[in-house]
Amino acid sequence: MRATAFRANLYKIIETIADTGVPVDVELKGKTVRIVPIESRRKLDRLVKHPDYLKCDPDDVVHMDWSEEWKP
Repeated sequence: MRATAFRANLYKIIETIADTGVPVDVELKGKTVRIVPIESRRKLDRLVKHPDYLKCDPDDVVHMDWSEEWKP
């Protein structure tokens, strides 16, 4: 992201960094700086839920027999 875009959306970008924990790189005069939250969040906390992703009963996946697929 260029510095002018960062400047135009400063508060929104900082709020997003604080909420997600994802750093943002800003480029100014050929140099890049990274804005990083001091308190980093765990990667698992940043996962986005996808409740409709699984198109079957979750128990069917848990109880799948994979013995034919796994060969030594």
